[in-house]
Amino acid sequence: MIWILLVCSLVMLWIDRRAINSFDISVAARRRWLAALWLTDILPFLVMAFALLLRDNPTWLSVTMLWAVWAYVVLSIARFPTMAAVAFFRRNWVRVMGAAVSVLAVVIFVYGMAVTRTDYEVRRVVIESEKVPESFDGYKIVQISDMHVGNMVCQQRELNEIISICNGLEADAIAFTGDLVDIRYSELSDDVLERLARLKARDGIYSVTGNHDIGVYVKDSISLPPAVSVQKVIEVQRKIGWRVLEDETIHLRRGKDSISLTGISFSPVLQEFRHSAKIPDVAIEKAYDGMAEGGFNVTLVHIPQLWDVIVSKQLADLTLSGHVHAMQMKLPIGKRGISPSRVKYRRWSGLYEEGGRWLYINDGVGYVLYPMRIGARPEITLFELRRR
Repeated sequence: MIWILLVCSLVMLWIDRRAINSFDISVAARRRWLAALWLTDILPFLVMAFALLLRDNPTWLSVTMLWAVWAYVVLSIARFPTMAAVAFFRRNWVRVMGAAVSVLAVVIFVYGMAVTRTDYEVRRVVIESEKVPESFDGYKIVQISDMHVGNMVCQQRELNEIISICNGLEADAIAFTGDLVDIRYSELSDDVLERLARLKARDGIYSVTGNHDIGVYVKDSISLPPAVSVQKVIEVQRKIGWRVLEDETIHLRRGKDSISLTGISFSPVLQEFRHSAKIPDVAIEKAYDGMAEGGFNVTLVHIPQLWDVIVSKQLADLTLSGHVHAMQMKLPIGKRGISPSRVKYRRWSGLYEEGGRWLYINDGVGYVLYPMRIGARPEITLFELRRR
């Protein structure tokens, strides 16, 4: 994503210079205008440069970066149609059209921040399988993912709404598929934990770790080693009654029937592949120790790329993941929509099926890089298991 910002900035620097030079104004005025425009063009990189001077990556820096990128999008990217029209065309109607497109872009970006960012959507998915036991016919699992609580703009209000929606669905189980924090465990304040503890489901709340949970974005690893941060993230979840599944399988029971639930932790080994289309084969079989042969299995794993490994080893029936967020941009065109994440990921949002096995990628309820969602509404998913 940084490379995309860099390319956009270089293009805008050139376009701005060409546009300003087309105006009949003094050299001093041109310099002042260019200085102001170029400041917005490099805004995210100024924050990055400042971050290099800091000993650590505190949560407030992440939040500052969020707003710097959003300001850059609104003040620099949105004006591209106007400046390009001025730079390359002399006809007034073309320039007016460019200005109109820029205004529309600003409206979309502001709406994505002020409205869509917290316009939570409940998606309902029915999974039918002959492996679902009779007593689990109609079993409801609610999935939430990618909270990034440290980034939440209105933390209390957003958490309250997420929890209210989830509890209103009266789930048998709630599955959280990683990235509870953004940088470090300290984002899980007493107030945040008190609210998260209100989540309720008949058979409990289950979670796995994601790449933001394991402390790798903490720069000062001497004062806070990644292993300490991730253990704190896991520890406080357990204190509020969540069960963190660390490469293990448990069984949910209804009388004599059961289904298995497996959680795969995010390994630091996977960090460099977290945004790759495919990842190398990894040994995950140990996580399935104790899984009943022929029984229905639900697997929680943060990154969806691991599904290729899961399918090749014929392990899970239903895999729930998150991580992608649909890059927080999605146009409602076609079955799945159109998103820039399609370029980077083979599977990026919604339900996929292959050989009687399913993968679901939740678009998440939080946000990273910018506090905005364009079309890709924050998602809470309700699964209903049905016996075929």
